[in-house]
Amino acid sequence: MSVFPNLIAGEAAPVLEAMRNINPSDTRDIIGEYAIASCQDVETAIAAAAQAFPLWSRTNALQRFEILDRIGTEVGARSSEIGDMLAREEGKTLKEATAEVLRAGQLFKFFAAEAYRANSEGLPSVRDQIGLAVTREPIGVVGVITPWNFPIAIPAWKIAPALAYGNTVVFKPAELVPGSAWMLADIINRSGLPKGVFNLVMGHGSVVGDAIVSSPTVAGVSFTGSTRVGKAIGHALFERGARMQLEMGGKNPLIVLDDAPLELAVDCALQGAFFSTGQRCTASSRLIVTPGIHDAFVARLIERMKALAIGDARDPGTDIGPVVSEAQLAIDERYLEIGRMEGACLAHGGERLNRKTPGHYLNPALFTQTTNGMTINRDEIFGPIAAVIPARDYDEALAISNDTEAGLSSGIVTQSAKIIRHFRDHAEAGMIQVNLPTAGMDFHAPFTGRKQAGYGPAEKGSYARDFFTAVKVTHERFV
Repeated sequence: MSVFPNLIAGEAAPVLEAMRNINPSDTRDIIGEYAIASCQDVETAIAAAAQAFPLWSRTNALQRFEILDRIGTEVGARSSEIGDMLAREEGKTLKEATAEVLRAGQLFKFFAAEAYRANSEGLPSVRDQIGLAVTREPIGVVGVITPWNFPIAIPAWKIAPALAYGNTVVFKPAELVPGSAWMLADIINRSGLPKGVFNLVMGHGSVVGDAIVSSPTVAGVSFTGSTRVGKAIGHALFERGARMQLEMGGKNPLIVLDDAPLELAVDCALQGAFFSTGQRCTASSRLIVTPGIHDAFVARLIERMKALAIGDARDPGTDIGPVVSEAQLAIDERYLEIGRMEGACLAHGGERLNRKTPGHYLNPALFTQTTNGMTINRDEIFGPIAAVIPARDYDEALAISNDTEAGLSSGIVTQSAKIIRHFRDHAEAGMIQVNLPTAGMDFHAPFTGRKQAGYGPAEKGSYARDFFTAVKVTHERFV
């Protein structure tokens, strides 16, 4: 069985302890063993990044462009190979996995071009004979801590801008999905970066993540994960004055109004709530539906759910793969029980499924007759579970949609231009989707949330520079 090491200062680090990477579609399939970093490994990686920073931060835009473009080209060229690994270890379908890898390649190419963007501007001073310049500089060593649900796209949209703006990186992927992250790290490691600019440390969050967050040498941390962990990281970073970029999930609504085209509304709900096995922070787990379309919408959605093929993620005929792990499957089942106990009607699904191979298969579940105060409509479940919430009209639907602690993505299906404009202006979320699923964002657009969905500068797009660079203002008098 292959053993994959941590990559520190451009070299494979000795492997003293390793964890098994298991295929959730077939738990007999051990993908490989991946190194578990110690605190000492993390300290070594941070020291290497700190040592490499002075040189890398002063490289010219052409050098950074060529390296990032080279990474993006190889990622794109190997999308089928890396996508197969992603589907095998995470459980999303091969189609979705390959698309994610292609997006990662596009992200590196976008930020390759960003390396050329001017990071300074001259402003006229209000004082005579005084020069005024505003410049941006890289912040230093950046810790990147990523989740298991998008194991190559999310690392790409953090690592690429960090490097483009002249920072050095210590990267910790999620324990459940080290395979595709390791493949990405290997490509980055061979791209021509000076040693120490990029470092991969795999392992447990309680060890590796904590060591990154607590290190006084790490200037900032970009984290995506749960609200609970994100808040703890935020407190720790604030205490030592470090920068933070925290994306902490959502409980996203999709409003379906009476005038919505039925098939479009069902398509948006089906894709947004259940594809990627519902394991997306942008998943539309709250379906808020008005009376005139409610019964037809529920009936048609259940028909479509019954037709879904649930199976091995790498089978071309599969629509929805397995839940990522046995632990996550147990969480999903606990929320299914909570929903029933609170009086929601389990209208479809919710049972474990047996397939040709032993895996974590769950039939996507739909609750009806729910209220927004139920636990299943408050907590981010992170599984293929959605709930229909009845609303009298648009005004009540909007109020329900905004009644959440995490305003990440919010969607609506309607033909009314007036309502669309009002929803765009009054939906309390960072990302708005009109007649589209709540999941799915352009790679060059910012990714951002409100309330407890996130904290710090937006991710992706040119907005990323607000986290990865520090502003310096210079006043000059020439004598």
